[in-house]
Amino acid sequence: MSTNLKYILWLMMTSALACGFLHHVVAPERINFERLHIFLFNLCSGCTLLVYYTEGEHHLSPRSRLFLILAVSFALSAFLHWYLAAMCLSLALSWIVEKVRVAHFGSVVPRALFTATEPVSRKFHQAALLCLSIGLAMSSLVMLNSVYLHWWHIEKLKLDTFFLGFSFPVSLISMSVIFSLMQRSKTNFIKALKEASFWVINLGVIIFFLFILANMFHAQVVMSSSLFVAVACVFWLYWRLGIQLQQKAFLSSGILFLLITSITGIAYILLLMSPYYIPQYSQPLLRLHAFTALYGWNLSGLMVIGRHGDFPLQLHSSKIIGLHWLTVLVLCPLGYFLPFFALLAILSYAVLLWMLLFNQGTVDETLLARRQEQLQPAQAGR
Repeated sequence: MSTNLKYILWLMMTSALACGFLHHVVAPERINFERLHIFLFNLCSGCTLLVYYTEGEHHLSPRSRLFLILAVSFALSAFLHWYLAAMCLSLALSWIVEKVRVAHFGSVVPRALFTATEPVSRKFHQAALLCLSIGLAMSSLVMLNSVYLHWWHIEKLKLDTFFLGFSFPVSLISMSVIFSLMQRSKTNFIKALKEASFWVINLGVIIFFLFILANMFHAQVVMSSSLFVAVACVFWLYWRLGIQLQQKAFLSSGILFLLITSITGIAYILLLMSPYYIPQYSQPLLRLHAFTALYGWNLSGLMVIGRHGDFPLQLHSSKIIGLHWLTVLVLCPLGYFLPFFALLAILSYAVLLWMLLFNQGTVDETLLARRQEQLQPAQAGR
């Protein structure tokens, strides 16, 4: 990863978290920075890294550079409620992602998703790009209906709710890296378990979103519980089959964040169905859920894909992971309610990001050679 790209990512990701605390400075009724909080991390940073990782170049290519510029423009347009510009930009971004997907996977129709010979890691990778391109195109239609045409009205289908979906492609590319760093499957049971994990996670999130739109709370509990089981299965597979590289510690930590995200999500739905659904209980739980999803799970995966060519790094993994957990589980949730902790969270997060992005790799030819030997069969198998 080039130094300029590291600076850009550090600035965008730090700004993203800072925007999540600006309600302490400016009342949300006047200016709501929630969209910038989401977009700067998921779309501008995360999805740019997805395109960058897919193209496999050291620097941002002209196409990925254009994606970054348009993504920032889209984020600002949606934040400023310039919906006509945002609609056009979302379609342009969708077109770029499709060009990248077709160039990398060689087919407009994603037939490989339905073949038994395609490695699960590549299925997750293509699903991430496909999810992003479809989500961007659909966001244009949702804005067209919500702002201009008003052809249909679905209570839960608000723009901000829909925009949260841009985190899903980031989750999928993280899953792709996790499965690519597993040893080759030796039994049909493991192969079937990997394949089942792919479909449960992808279809489960889509069905879960439909249940949200339909206000089917009991169905949401069932589906979110199924997703928790799928994530737990991925954790077990990675713990058992994951190649012993430095990345394993970061990715294992990320999956644990995702398990916490799943648990808090289930708890929030149950709270929503109970008489105890009041801000004193719901807001802390919702913020813990959001922070562990964005800055816990997604950040773990993004750092690994962003610096995939730099490992092993000169980092004390346990200390970095400890700082990560302290920031996400303690400082960020407290910071949403208390300005002092918000400042501590931003400072801690900025230091964490700096270390993750700028610490140099070590020179360990033995480890690198072993990594190449292990990765080749892992990427060839399911």
